Amino acid sequence: MKSIKELLHFDQTPNLNELYQKIIAVTQQKLTALKPISSERKVYYISSEFLMGKMLGSHLRQLDVYDEVKEIVTHYGYTMQDVLDCEVEPALGNGGLGRLAACYLDSCAAQGIAMEGISLRYHFGLFRQVFQARKQMEQPDRWLDRDVWVHKSDVSYPISFANTCVTAQMYEMCIPGSDGKKTALHLFDLEGLDEALVETSGIGFNQRDIVHNLTLFLYPDDSSEDGRYLRLYQQYFMVSAAAQYIIDTYKQTHKDLYHMADHIVIQINDTHPSLIIPECIRLLMQEGIRMKEAIDIVSSMCAYTNHTILAEALETWPLAYIQRVAPQLVNIIQALDAIVTAQGKPQATRIIDSRNHVHMAHMDIHYGFSVNGVAALHTEILKRSELRDFYQLYPQKFHNVTNGISFRRFLYGCNPELTAWIEQKIGTGFYENSAELKKLNAYLDDEESLRQLLAIKQIKKKQFVQMIKQAQGMDLCENAVFDVQIKRLHEYKRQQMNALYIIHQYLDIQDGKKPLRPIVYLFGAKAAPAYTIAKDIIHLLLCLQDVIHDDPIASKYIQICFVENYNVTLGEWMIPAADLSEQISLASKEASGTGNMKLMANGAVTIGTLDGANVEIADAVGKDAVYIFGESSEQVIMHYQNHDYCAKDYYDEDRWIQEAVDFIISDVMMRYGDESCLKRLHHEILSKDWFMTLLDVKSYRLCKDQALRDYEERMEWARKMLKNIANCSYFNADRAVKDYCKNIWKIKEGK
Repeated sequence: MKSIKELLHFDQTPNLNELYQKIIAVTQQKLTALKPISSERKVYYISSEFLMGKMLGSHLRQLDVYDEVKEIVTHYGYTMQDVLDCEVEPALGNGGLGRLAACYLDSCAAQGIAMEGISLRYHFGLFRQVFQARKQMEQPDRWLDRDVWVHKSDVSYPISFANTCVTAQMYEMCIPGSDGKKTALHLFDLEGLDEALVETSGIGFNQRDIVHNLTLFLYPDDSSEDGRYLRLYQQYFMVSAAAQYIIDTYKQTHKDLYHMADHIVIQINDTHPSLIIPECIRLLMQEGIRMKEAIDIVSSMCAYTNHTILAEALETWPLAYIQRVAPQLVNIIQALDAIVTAQGKPQATRIIDSRNHVHMAHMDIHYGFSVNGVAALHTEILKRSELRDFYQLYPQKFHNVTNGISFRRFLYGCNPELTAWIEQKIGTGFYENSAELKKLNAYLDDEESLRQLLAIKQIKKKQFVQMIKQAQGMDLCENAVFDVQIKRLHEYKRQQMNALYIIHQYLDIQDGKKPLRPIVYLFGAKAAPAYTIAKDIIHLLLCLQDVIHDDPIASKYIQICFVENYNVTLGEWMIPAADLSEQISLASKEASGTGNMKLMANGAVTIGTLDGANVEIADAVGKDAVYIFGESSEQVIMHYQNHDYCAKDYYDEDRWIQEAVDFIISDVMMRYGDESCLKRLHHEILSKDWFMTLLDVKSYRLCKDQALRDYEERMEWARKMLKNIANCSYFNADRAVKDYCKNIWKIKEGK
């Protein structure tokens, strides 16, 4: 085979696009030569999202040719960043759910674990976020126009709805692993999809035209009945195609369908794919297997990951909706519920409730062999509270697998400077065994090493400042504290609490109380199109961004940068530059988080509640390398049970809170903002505040003030950074998938 140098040879200097296209062609050639990971037992990870990020850099690293390609690119007068910037990011996910799925796919491939991903090929993603008039506006994310990684296969399946039949065409994205092996992400698309349905302005389209719209968008707007039906059509389309593919693939190598569970695990990632349970039962019955036996097979084959205790995300569907979309499942679901009833299970665990609504999580738990939470605290809350009745029925089914991140992307890939420094200090063993990062603890009192660590952070800040100047035209202070909050925009994640702190800091500057050094507040988040209050919070932050920018005094000390259309690629710039990692969700509401892990691994120090994986991060690094505030999950749960939280009481009792909250509707804000949006948000905080912003805001203020003071003690801060980096190994996705293999999937690791 020709060398990389020969394959990328040009007789004369190519333009950037020619070089990029040639690198893509060579990479595709190498991917094609890889052999699929094989195993007697295989996992199918089915998820509505896979937030993959750009692929070229990670592919070249996994193929072990990155450095060779970089040398050739440099020879032709370009940088690797020039080449990587040519690529478009696949719009196949949105938040932590999708990023986790992508990390696990990466880790399984790298470790030779036989896992394949299954999802949908969304043409326009969730949406492309643009800011107009200081508000979020949604546009189609036309990523497929420039995609190079997703290829059409020769596999397709018929999908039967109540009144029509459509075709699911399978596309594939190759995921390279180690030792010349690979796995795949299978993406089903609607044959006959019509992109012209989407309006020329925005993301509206005819939601009733099911035979032409099914895979246009991820999570289509469900604020209308048509939208809710469309989501259910989309979910059934995905699981029916997936179930047919899984059974069809199994039959190619095995004759006995009765032993499918010996060879297959279907991991249901959140409740969106839950209908795969009755669909698999239906298809096995079509193969001549009796219902009871089909139920036993599927129950031994399916496992469920719970990602939330939020009622809005624990899906229920009116049985009448399922009757209209996929009537062939109704009798099966009713039979599954009847078995639960006949066995005398508690009423609260019924699959079909008294309103004739089908509870997807209930079906997953009764008819799956495992249910797992995604952080130690989250799993305990499931056992003690949210799924207590199920835990009492099936204690053996409950597991915890704390989330993990791909170090290959979110440390080695996005922070080569830090990675080289680590290699210099402890050698290369940490690439294969991230637990070796603990060896860095030996340098906690080495001032020269700590200075080097601070210098690397400064390099990453400078790189981010240059990138954001080019992308958004903003001039940020690279010598500032970088305070970063990057996550989906939701009230429970409490971006509004961060905003209240910034408001009061702004007011303090007006009174002559200036910060010890400049602070840059970085936000990245999308709000669901129909989530009005979340969009109001974005509007508040964008107004504040400009209020502060236009103030000749305050702008010297604080800046807000709300990054437009936040995605994996932007995260790879922001995360290495962060000093302070904002993980301030209301305790008990964040199942785990993964941004907290990415930021930690790159030396950011967490300020957060004892929520999700923050608890385990705090245990890993010690109380002197993390900033914890706010009431505990137990206290928060009691507030909900007792109905004793009243936001107005906190407002009335604290002048600081009054000033910060009322600034939202002040004259200066009204000059920049939409009066109806700001007044609605102000009213929401005072009259409802369902996620208890004002409960913790005073504790948050005191904790953050302390963190900003501590930042000035540069050697001590560097020690905090190093403690986070040195003790992040548990949060590696490689560890997480090993836990799945050992405790849930019962599959041997490939390496």
